[in-house]
Amino acid sequence: MAYAESRGRTWRVKYKKPNGSWASESGFETKKAALAWGRDQETDIRRSTWIDPKHAEERFGTFAEQVFVKARLAINTRAKYQSYLDRHILPQWEDYPLGAIFNDYQEIEGWVKDLHEELTEPSVASVFAYFSRILEVAVKERKIPANPARGVRVTSGEYVGERQVATPSQVLRAAMRLHHTFGQAGLVLGLMNSYTGARWSELVVLQPHDYDEVNHAIPVRTPLREVAGALEAAKKPKTPAGKRWIQLPPFLDLLYTHLIEGCEHEYLFTGPRGGLLRRGNFRQRFWRPAWDGAPASGPQWLQSSLLQGITFNEAGRHTQRTWLADENIPEVAKAARLGHTVPGMARIYEHVTPEMQWRVLTVLEERWRRSVAALTRKEGDRLFGMAPMLEEHYRGNSESGLPKEPASKMISRISPKAG
Repeated sequence: MAYAESRGRTWRVKYKKPNGSWASESGFETKKAALAWGRDQETDIRRSTWIDPKHAEERFGTFAEQVFVKARLAINTRAKYQSYLDRHILPQWEDYPLGAIFNDYQEIEGWVKDLHEELTEPSVASVFAYFSRILEVAVKERKIPANPARGVRVTSGEYVGERQVATPSQVLRAAMRLHHTFGQAGLVLGLMNSYTGARWSELVVLQPHDYDEVNHAIPVRTPLREVAGALEAAKKPKTPAGKRWIQLPPFLDLLYTHLIEGCEHEYLFTGPRGGLLRRGNFRQRFWRPAWDGAPASGPQWLQSSLLQGITFNEAGRHTQRTWLADENIPEVAKAARLGHTVPGMARIYEHVTPEMQWRVLTVLEERWRRSVAALTRKEGDRLFGMAPMLEEHYRGNSESGLPKEPASKMISRISPKAG
């Protein structure tokens, strides 16, 4: 039972905490006010809604550091969150008590408004999501009664990330431009991107010995990641579904194996000195000119735009999935090829069949053949000059490269962990 004590000109109230110990609060002008406050605390304790006032006084910066250290995060995610804290969150909130943040909704809204002056809308949403996540932890640890970040309008609702999808002809012409500027590996990388749907991080770590020559497939097991400017292979994909084998359609298998035969480095797609490719450098020097056009370039066929602004991800994963959807490929087969998890009960009861995999290879091969047929005579000569082995394949029966018995029976027994 709460009781009050006189402390000179003010009053102090004492009340019993949930663990049986006594707590006190001073500074009340009257005995009645002190008792009322103490009884409110005891009411909250009985309702299991009590928040220790001392916890609400903890500084946000101290608490955020504890949350960050204890969280189970991938290395690249940890680096991203550290950047959010150092650049955007702590400069504003480090010295605020958690209780003060809880009681200052308008201050949070003002901070979000300032972020919009500095960052793009998606970046603001990402920074704010991590800030809100820290406050959610504070709620669970009973330091504040609720998350004050809930209900804050972060985006305008008008921002919609526009996604572009390339046609097979655009993909082929862009790959030919990459051959001109980056060599044979550029041609193959451009086609691998769109015809496998693999991520940049999954393609640039491929090594010659990774290739499965029986199933004509490449593995995805240790994607590349960049942490604090350093490149390294991750120990595992982002999700369990990301670990997979990707079969190559016959024309691409032909190009890929030819690239392996001539490879002199540890990795298939490398910089001029054999090191791992950096996404930013490749994008600026090779990818953007190939798709946006290079008006200052000498050859006229390099100058016009193919699809302005398209990203590696859009020309790859977005394009691949759209192509497969356009061909009515079952959802489970699309998800398996791109390393996605099928939602709902389908994840348990639906499985990729050999016929599905064969059909995927068939429709991709047919799209490639139509893209070659759409080239002008001059463009066709240029393509077959870049990759002579493709001409015989194109003029002949490309379906001869498709497995007579779908290879998925063999792939299902091979783990991407195998080196």
